[in-house]
Amino acid sequence: MSHAAQAKAQYNLNKLYKRLRRNVGQAIADFGMISEGDKIMVCLSGGKDSYTLLDILLNLQQSAPVNFSIVAVNLDQKQPGFPAHVLPEYLSSIGVDFKIVTEDTYSIVKEKIPEGKTTCSLCSRLRRGILYRTAKELGATKIALGHHRDDMLETLFLNMFYGGKMKSMPPKLISDNGEHIVIRPLAYCKEKDIEKYSVAKGFPIIPCNLCGSQDGLQRQVVKEMLQDWDKRFPGRIETMFQAMQNIIPSHLADNSLFDFKAISKDSPLNGDGDTAFDKPAVPSVPVGFEQDDEELSVHQTVELS
Repeated sequence: MSHAAQAKAQYNLNKLYKRLRRNVGQAIADFGMISEGDKIMVCLSGGKDSYTLLDILLNLQQSAPVNFSIVAVNLDQKQPGFPAHVLPEYLSSIGVDFKIVTEDTYSIVKEKIPEGKTTCSLCSRLRRGILYRTAKELGATKIALGHHRDDMLETLFLNMFYGGKMKSMPPKLISDNGEHIVIRPLAYCKEKDIEKYSVAKGFPIIPCNLCGSQDGLQRQVVKEMLQDWDKRFPGRIETMFQAMQNIIPSHLADNSLFDFKAISKDSPLNGDGDTAFDKPAVPSVPVGFEQDDEELSVHQTVELS
């Protein structure tokens, strides 16, 4: 690689890192994810998302206005062929406090789930229980997961298409037993940015082999749909995510969120009123869309071809 090419690659990496760091910092601020004295348990799976989460949080820790500590936790589920040495070696090399928890959930899942059926649901429940227990043992005040913006949108569509609910992954939640606060600092981050960053940083990725490819999974179908939209309609993903943050209950149909029965001629105006019947003005640029130089180049190439 020439010197000019190296300089350009470093420039693009710095720009990408600043965007990810800015998005993580904004999500932390918007949802009050981290407070003074917090001990953050970062759940590290060995995938691109959790590596990026840990990397960004470690960097933010150096300049954050509040003091917080970090401990990385990996759950070794005893999957056949799992390279147990990779994460301890990596975490030791970067000097972060960590704990490897070994639990044979693989055998339980294989015993309980018939061959060919989706293993994700049971695997997730078992993993969640173990991680909650570990957080309590470590005295962690927050549990950080690596779910990003695309995960949240996929979950929204999964619930609409198959569950009959408008529900997604919240950026911050309290566990069902009321003992743990779970945060998702990558909530504003694009998966494709995380992918690029992970490749550039050379994280030692460990694939999840428990469930195999499971090409028929509903989440994979939704993921491919969203990726197709992102390629064909630049900005649509950003606009949909902004819609998740701009909800108008009076213009939906949930009686538990809005008292439709109480509406009368004397009711105060709310939401958009009857402008919902107007033909919407379509902006030239989708709301919330920011196109970087690389994406612009790609879309121009597609349009010219």
